[in-house]
Order: sequence, then structure tokens, then C-alpha cells
Amino acid sequence: MTAGHAGAYEDVNEGVNEGADEDVNEGADELYGRLRAYEGRPAATAGTGKDLVNEPMIRHWCEAMGDTNPAYTGPDAIAPPTMLQAWTMGGLSGHTDRSGPYDELFALLDGAGYTAVVATDCEQEYLRPLRPGDRITFDAVIETVSARKTTKLGTGYFVTTRMDVRAQGAPVGTHRFRILKYRPKYRPAKEKGNAKRPNRAARPDPVVNRDNAGFWEGVAAGRLLIQRCGACADLRFPWLPGCNTCGSPEWETVEASGEGTVFSYVVMHHPPFPAFSESGEGGPYAVALIELAEGVRMVSNVVGVPYDKVRVGMPVRLEFLRTGPEAQLPVFRSSAGGEG
Repeated sequence: MTAGHAGAYEDVNEGVNEGADEDVNEGADELYGRLRAYEGRPAATAGTGKDLVNEPMIRHWCEAMGDTNPAYTGPDAIAPPTMLQAWTMGGLSGHTDRSGPYDELFALLDGAGYTAVVATDCEQEYLRPLRPGDRITFDAVIETVSARKTTKLGTGYFVTTRMDVRAQGAPVGTHRFRILKYRPKYRPAKEKGNAKRPNRAARPDPVVNRDNAGFWEGVAAGRLLIQRCGACADLRFPWLPGCNTCGSPEWETVEASGEGTVFSYVVMHHPPFPAFSESGEGGPYAVALIELAEGVRMVSNVVGVPYDKVRVGMPVRLEFLRTGPEAQLPVFRSSAGGEG
């Protein structure tokens, strides 16, 4: 069984080779030759999962994903297959058994100016279900490094890592993870009323594709639209071509009221990205999972309150943040008096 999904910029590949004059052929790209030398080298060797496969993590995963499949509960529970990578993660403290070549590759790209990174997609193959009590081990290899490509985000290199996952020493699955290390294309945003203040970088434009175009059309009109299945009437977000509950491809939209609460959040400290902070200085900012009044959840920024005052359960209300002459994004302003 195999599965694949796209990351934060799921259609970054749509823009590959746009502005082809920025691309170079393989023979002329000296850096590419150095990067290719890392193909086949280890990214992790004899890695060990920090925890056994366990019921609490399975429960947290299912609650976050809204997955109520009975196969993941009870005495014969299995782990959701898409948790395959989760059991290999090192958390904030990382893995001590991580191999040097991967860090060397990133340092080489950083030194050449390709300092930004975005996860573009992953592919997983499942060989058998994981069950509570399984001990996870893994090896990872740098599988491929692409020639230099120009995408909608900027020019850079796609790096694919393959991880072979085992339980009790027997193969259980393979995880391929692809990232783009790129040099961002910043679009300067004009400051109003202060000619002496330098222009600050604007946020990258969202990637619009055939599946989410209707959502972004709604945003442009100041409306937050949610999909509703035409067969079972379940609401879903983010936008998908089919219903998670019944599989129907038929759907319509409903407009969100704009009311919500902070379901969970993280505070981004590094790397500093001025375009994503209210101050423009690139300091810490809050990224939250907002539970809308309609019951679906979406990721966005919490504004109007210091990042260290954001709290789970904080009431918020939708507003639209202008990020360019023709672009705006949905964000959520605290409605709790700034104290959470």
C-alpha cells in the first residue's frame, strides 16, 4: 500500500522552469556537481525511535486529524499508516545518531545563498500495520538532488531523502521526503507615509491550484469559504477534491462566520522572517490551529496580541491581512482583550 501527499506549498512544482533564463545546464552548474556527490550518502544510520509505538500518541494523532476510524482504538488497535514518519522523529532534542552528510549538504546550500527551505511532498509505502509496543528503527539515505530549478518561490534544488523503517528488525515501510532549498524571491512592499523607512519584504504569495482556487477567490472577496459535501453534508477544511467521510466528489461551499478559538499553537522563533511578523523585525510570532465555530480547523496567524499571550481556548475573530496590491490572507485577531 502506498500513499503520498503534498506539503505546505503543494504545487511548488507547477512553477519549475518558469523564467528558464535563470536556470543553467548541468554541466555549467559547478555547485550541482558538488551536491550530486551526496547522492547515496546516509542521512541517518541505525536510528532508533524515541518511543515505542503507543496508544497515547495514536490518540493524539487521531484527535488532531479528526480521524475516528475504529481500527485505531481498542485492544487490537493499529497505528494510522500515515504516522509512519512520526515514530522516527527526534523531537526538539533531535537524534544523536544523525549522520553528518545531510548537515554538510545543507551547509553547502546555505553557504551558496539557498537559505530558505520548504517541504514539497512525501511518499510512503506500507508493508504491515504498526501496533502498540513495536520498537522502531530506521536508516535514511540522500536519494537524489535535482539540478537547479526556478519555481514560484525562488530558484533552488530539490533534495529527496528515503527512509527505510523497521519494527523488531523487520521492514514495515518506506518514507520518501522531498524538500526545496531555495533562494527566495522577495516582492518589496511599499511603505506608506514614511519614505525614509526601507521597504520590507512581503509574504510569498500562496500557491493557487485547481483544488483550492475557489478558496482563494473567496479570500480575495473577503470571504472565508468552507467546503460542504454534497452527499453527506460533512464540512471539510482544507479544501479537497473529495469527501474524507463518504468519498463523494460533489460539494458546495458555506461561508464561515469568522468566529473561532485557538485549538493549539506554536511560537516561531527561528529563522527570523520579517514578512511574517507584525513588527516587521522578524521576531517571534504565533502560528495557531484555529477551530472555527463551524467545527473545522485551519492554520493561521494570531494577531493583535503579543505572541507570548496566545493561549489555547483564546477567542479570535477572522480578519483579512493585506499583503500586496492584489493579495490578502485570512488571519485571526484576539478578541480576549489582549491577555488571553
